[in-house]
Amino acid sequence: MSPTEIGLALSVFIACAVEAVEALTIVLAVGATRSWSSALSGVGAATLALVAIVAALGPALTSLPIDALRLVVGGLLLVFGLQWLRKAVLRSAGLKAMHDELATFREEREAARSAGKPHGGFDGYSFTISFKGVLLEGLEVAFIVVTFGANQHHVGLAAAAAAVAVLLVLVAGIMARSPLSNVPENTMKFTVGVMLSSFGMFWGAQGAGASWPGDDAALLVIVPSVLVMALLMARVLGGMTAGAHVAALDTHAEHRPVEAAEQAVGA
Repeated sequence: MSPTEIGLALSVFIACAVEAVEALTIVLAVGATRSWSSALSGVGAATLALVAIVAALGPALTSLPIDALRLVVGGLLLVFGLQWLRKAVLRSAGLKAMHDELATFREEREAARSAGKPHGGFDGYSFTISFKGVLLEGLEVAFIVVTFGANQHHVGLAAAAAAVAVLLVLVAGIMARSPLSNVPENTMKFTVGVMLSSFGMFWGAQGAGASWPGDDAALLVIVPSVLVMALLMARVLGGMTAGAHVAALDTHAEHRPVEAAEQAVGA
């Protein structure tokens, strides 16, 4: 495998693992609270829908001229990559709460309980929530699989990486019988954001007619550069947040003696 193919498989694997963890939390909540059979039916239906999307879009993209394909793929990957990277940077800087799988599990479980008891053998609530959760979490990964795979003409490789990630998360979830709360989701999202943004930049520029020095070897410079800039941004934003917090505490401390004096006078 070439370095580009390895990067392709790794990016798809991590992205799919992250989304699979989040989908697993939803399915576990409704399955354990209401109906496992209906929840798993929803998972199966959503999986078939995602497979159909990949099967339909893959050939359509690969039929485009190579430059147009790279431009389209590069643009899509930049959109997805910068979105993942923005959220990861904000979480690292303390400006956005970390994703808490246990909290999500409790919320979904309480919502499932408040929906009332299932009637009959089929539970529409469990099916719908599982279907929606898996489909929404999987759509972004499906587009990543299609765009990555189509550009390299390796949709099969990208799909295989996604399938391995889902299988590993599923096995881990069955063994743990609980949400995978110890998975370093933000680190994984940070990694995916860096990889998608780097490949999007690389292929988008190629599609627009630019040429990179060293061709694929340029990725060895682009990826670390994007990573360093993202880490630097997270550090700067984190410092600004900490400074604002300290300033707020100092202001509050300064007002305490005044408030105490005013209360004493009032008494």
